[in-house]
Amino acid sequence: MKPVPLTHFTATSCIGSGLAATRAALLAGASGLRPCDFEDAELSTWIGRVAAVDAVELPPALSRFDCRNNRLAQLGLQQDGFADAVRAAADRHGPARVAVILGTSTSGILTTEQAYRRRDPASGALPPGFDYRGSHNVNSVVEFVRAVCDLSGPALAVSSACSSSAKVFATAARMIAAGLVDAAVVGGVDSLCLTTLYGFNSLELLSPEPCRPFDAARRGISIGEAAAFALLQRLPERPADGSVVLAGYGESSDAHHMSAPHPQGLGARLAMSAALARAGLGAAQIDYINLHGTATPSNDAAEGAAVRELFGDRTPASSTKGYTGHALGAAGALEAVISAIALQQNLMPGSAGTRAVDPSIGIDILLEGRSRPLHHVLTNSFGFGGTNASLILSKVGPLPVGGQRAIP
Repeated sequence: MKPVPLTHFTATSCIGSGLAATRAALLAGASGLRPCDFEDAELSTWIGRVAAVDAVELPPALSRFDCRNNRLAQLGLQQDGFADAVRAAADRHGPARVAVILGTSTSGILTTEQAYRRRDPASGALPPGFDYRGSHNVNSVVEFVRAVCDLSGPALAVSSACSSSAKVFATAARMIAAGLVDAAVVGGVDSLCLTTLYGFNSLELLSPEPCRPFDAARRGISIGEAAAFALLQRLPERPADGSVVLAGYGESSDAHHMSAPHPQGLGARLAMSAALARAGLGAAQIDYINLHGTATPSNDAAEGAAVRELFGDRTPASSTKGYTGHALGAAGALEAVISAIALQQNLMPGSAGTRAVDPSIGIDILLEGRSRPLHHVLTNSFGFGGTNASLILSKVGPLPVGGQRAIP
């Protein structure tokens, strides 16, 4: 495929709002997880809460979209001049030529949870001010971002569990390649809610301590929330050296089980292989892998098996969910932005929270951050039901993307 430039990107999560804060936390190895203090949840677990969301207010003209998820989106759009960059792209290409493609899992379901608590005691009717389309509907965040940025191009939400906001990059790349649009706002927004917390608790997947990806004593996930965005654009000229591009993507659906991965990581391996093929790269050319790494026993084991089969045990890899928690539908976009930061900074983050790597995993899990020149980074996002996506981000340099080079 022809690489697609990420001309702008930003991320907001529990480790900070914007690129500078995110970068600083990764460099410092500092986790943003804390004991669960969300709403009235009585759960012994740790979460990645974005405290700044509580102070966000939507403009009066967009009040029908008011919910935690869209307030988180608003906070994210305000970082790093991202909304301004989107408006500039709309001026350049025309607002009808800029798509909005976002991933989410539960959207604004917290507002519905709160509305049900305020039902009319006699009739059971929901409060008159409750706006399902503006808040709970999975497309709500897409409509909201489209309105904030004054865009009129194609717009859609992808909700495929934890692969949602990785798959949007692939969708956007196909739209741009087909000539349907000249640019796309992609990303993911997922916010904390009781449905998610108690749902994963019922599956016995919540860790009672900060998550420990690929650790021999890992005990489950820490749920987080995030808003992460990227602007993909068709450019008339070659991107400048140092620019980050989407070089390849791979998607698969192994449909092994509703919530458990294929034990040998079949779908994960297919997604990674497809990304390599589309980017025109061999496995040895990937400098670093940002793993899905949820810290559940079965997911980490399956991903480890798939990575080991394709890459052996020499490619440095880590999971960044120990920093941010698992942002579910926003995880793919968040970790794509983290991968872009890794490329820019020549930084491979360590796996925060991991103390002793499970020896059965058999791949090179970084416990501490490491610096070295990076050219190609693979990032994985694997969801319930076997919906898998892998992205390859590359840094433009004196050699063309996919060109042969010596591997240190």
